[in-house]
Amino acid sequence: MIKIISNQTFDEERSLYNIKNTEVLNCKFEGPADGESVLKECRNFSVNKCSFSLRYPMWHAKKFLLKASSMDDKTRAPLWYCRDGEITGCDIQGIKCLRECRNISVDKCHIVSPEFGWRCKGVKITNSTIDAMYFLFESKDVEIENLNMTGKYSFQYMKNLSIKNSNLDTKDAFWHSKNIVVENSIVKGEYLGWFSENLTFINCKIIGTQPLCYCKNLKLINCTMENTDLSFEYSEVEADIIGHIDSVKNPKSGTIVADSVGEIISEDAIMKCKGKVLIREEKMTA
Repeated sequence: MIKIISNQTFDEERSLYNIKNTEVLNCKFEGPADGESVLKECRNFSVNKCSFSLRYPMWHAKKFLLKASSMDDKTRAPLWYCRDGEITGCDIQGIKCLRECRNISVDKCHIVSPEFGWRCKGVKITNSTIDAMYFLFESKDVEIENLNMTGKYSFQYMKNLSIKNSNLDTKDAFWHSKNIVVENSIVKGEYLGWFSENLTFINCKIIGTQPLCYCKNLKLINCTMENTDLSFEYSEVEADIIGHIDSVKNPKSGTIVADSVGEIISEDAIMKCKGKVLIREEKMTA
């Protein structure tokens, strides 16, 4: 039997600790007691149309639904160590949302949370807007579709990431990450993808200075590049670029094909660089 807790206000420490098989509806978590961990260690529960203004509201939660609710900037570290949860239609403003969580879906949410999603596994994000520094740091097995993302240093030290139909405005993205596929997306930011391994862009627009250096097994398929000077330095790369590249510098290996290249720089290399840069007309003639 499902228990319902509705239309109440809670502000005590662990006020709904370890509830099970419960729906929490139209409740407020705020008040002078300023209690932490109001929904800690809860199981098989849903939170619907609630508002939060207390620290650490949902730690160690399992099998949960958080729906149509809000967490303001006082909800520091709102969800940590959670498993098997759905977050949908929520507005979350608390720093460090999602830490070491497993099997969490995020849909139709607006989130402003520096250090969002660190060391998580099995996260799925769809139809959402997220502003975060160090977004998804050291996370694994992540799927993203229809995301508008802003913030610096995203997707660093990640493994097994798929991104589709998204707009990413981010600096230093994908550093040291492995097994990444980005499709039908816009990726804007400086120093994209340095030190990555098995990074693939398909039908993407890449914007920003000095992208894709020191990469291993880098692939670009049917992509465009804008304001991308000093590209591909010391990278192992196979790239098919539609349009222009501002400049390419010392690619380590592989072939880069484009319609035009402003400058091909082959100088001051600190390693053997045998990568080829071909203008598409030259390739067709050959």
